[in-house]
Amino acid sequence: MTFPVWVLCCFSFLSRFAREWGSFLPKHLSGPRFPAAMAVGLAVRGGGLLRARRGPYPHSAVLDGAAAYRLRWGRRGSALAFRLEVRTRGYVGFGLSASGGMASADIVVGGVERGQPYLQDYFTDENRVLRKDPQQDYHLEYAMENSTHTILAFSRELHTCDANDKSITESTVRVIWAYHHKDMGEAGQNYHGLNRGTKSLRLLNPEKEEVSSASLPYFDLTNKDVPVPDKDTTYWCQMFKIPVQHEKHHVTKVEPLIQKGHENLVHHILLYQCSSNLNDSVLDYGHECYHPNMPDSFLTCETVIFAWAIGGEGFTYPPHVGLSIGTAADPQFVLMEVHYDNPSYTEGLANTKLRLVFPCSIAPGSRCFSHCTQKLDLKSALGAERPAGIHVFAVLLHAHLAGRAIRMRHFHNGEEQKLLAYDDEFDFNFQEFQYLKEERTILPGDNLITECHYSTVDRIRMTWGGLSTRNEMCLSYLLYYPRINLTRCASIPDIMEQLQFIGVKEIYRPVRTWPFIIKSPKQYKNLSFMDAMNKFQWSRSKGLSYNELVLKLPVNVRCSKTDNAEWSIQGMTALPPEIERPYKTEPVICSSSSPLHCSLFLTLLFIVHVTASTIGNIGPFV
Repeated sequence: MTFPVWVLCCFSFLSRFAREWGSFLPKHLSGPRFPAAMAVGLAVRGGGLLRARRGPYPHSAVLDGAAAYRLRWGRRGSALAFRLEVRTRGYVGFGLSASGGMASADIVVGGVERGQPYLQDYFTDENRVLRKDPQQDYHLEYAMENSTHTILAFSRELHTCDANDKSITESTVRVIWAYHHKDMGEAGQNYHGLNRGTKSLRLLNPEKEEVSSASLPYFDLTNKDVPVPDKDTTYWCQMFKIPVQHEKHHVTKVEPLIQKGHENLVHHILLYQCSSNLNDSVLDYGHECYHPNMPDSFLTCETVIFAWAIGGEGFTYPPHVGLSIGTAADPQFVLMEVHYDNPSYTEGLANTKLRLVFPCSIAPGSRCFSHCTQKLDLKSALGAERPAGIHVFAVLLHAHLAGRAIRMRHFHNGEEQKLLAYDDEFDFNFQEFQYLKEERTILPGDNLITECHYSTVDRIRMTWGGLSTRNEMCLSYLLYYPRINLTRCASIPDIMEQLQFIGVKEIYRPVRTWPFIIKSPKQYKNLSFMDAMNKFQWSRSKGLSYNELVLKLPVNVRCSKTDNAEWSIQGMTALPPEIERPYKTEPVICSSSSPLHCSLFLTLLFIVHVTASTIGNIGPFV
């Protein structure tokens, strides 16, 4: 059984508290998965016929809404092999971009012109000017053209030593594409018009092969006709009862079914396990989550058993694990939370559905759960229950609009291990679980830290933790097995030390409410924590100093058990782990089949010479 619980980390600000000193932001959390494919083509080069190259392209994605542009790809040692199938008889463009736009992109353009194949490596500068790359790192394998389509197959090393190429890592990759009805030589300066776009993918760590749910047993959880009001953010909760099973089964796939036209409205879906002591009366209606008048039964739902966010499609479990249903310890009542992100304030009704597929049973002992902790010693949770640790097999990283990069760090005996998961090119609109290449064992005494990097250079006010996508979150969901009695952990840097940074000396005590009120100095008197932070005159240098301070502050930790109880660690203050031996990243090994790669120094000299003497303005591409 899988319980993705969450790690909340590096929040400097939270907008609301409950219980004694507050509850953290709600348990929150997210590409596409496509069937495997084999591609066979007849290569055309130099007017002659070459033997067709047969090779696996296990991943595929349709890059445009009209299904005119399909990308297939697969890993081949230290390189990636690509196959483009595009509805055109002209040129086809494909590229990698940090921003998803044309500026500073790594691009390849190819096609078949009068029976002759061509493929050219290009790059663009910050002004979107397309230039031929002096080091050609995209290598044509075959090209085809029929009455409707152009098909190109080519490969490229992950790391090429070329400053004009973008390294391919396990982070999110923003793929850009374009095509024209004429070939490159014929098109000349012609612009491709609307035949262009961008799509975020994980080229090195895509979603697993899809399990078809059409012919397998499943059940749906449906939020029907939810009234979405004319406001920015709505969280809607609905209770469901898991269909009665007469023996243990395992859900092997969970997929969202989003109403057409609402793809950008539905920001995330969370599924919680609730108390088994409820009765069917809780199933009568849904209600807005985190609302003073929401049903008390909602408060019993603490353990996250599935998480999905915008840009994803669904999740297929590895062959040896699944979400257990049908036993007394398994979910009987579940709460589905849907976040509707509505910046245009459009009022209407929404229908959202989760489909759970359970084709077979899995032997006992092969159950999986999920768990997170932030700057928390796991000894209390693992020591008695699982002294041999737990095994993590997938991680989902989550932030909001200011998020730019997220890392999940792992520490053992003061030594930092290889990153558990990372995304240095985080895309808010593309969030999915990352499968680990090798399962990672988390032992008692280990520490986990979720670290988010944000960019708020375009904002003039503080950004607070909160429910809206204009607020921020920093979360990790870990899928693991076997089960431990830990639902979620969250932390917040010490608030008083944050206030001392802006000059606050004293607050009114005893503290009985949130937000608490400042007593001195005079300029902050009777202001709340958030009001004082907003009033402070921030500058870039002060912001950087503040960030450095927050990373070193002790944190207050809250953890919950699966039975809705809290660990004795509740309210404990913990210090960041002492890193005695930081992890040393493995050096990137650049490779290229170009003769230039034998000497990086000579390559750089050659590039400088060619750039100065032969490169011209080829014309616009995207």
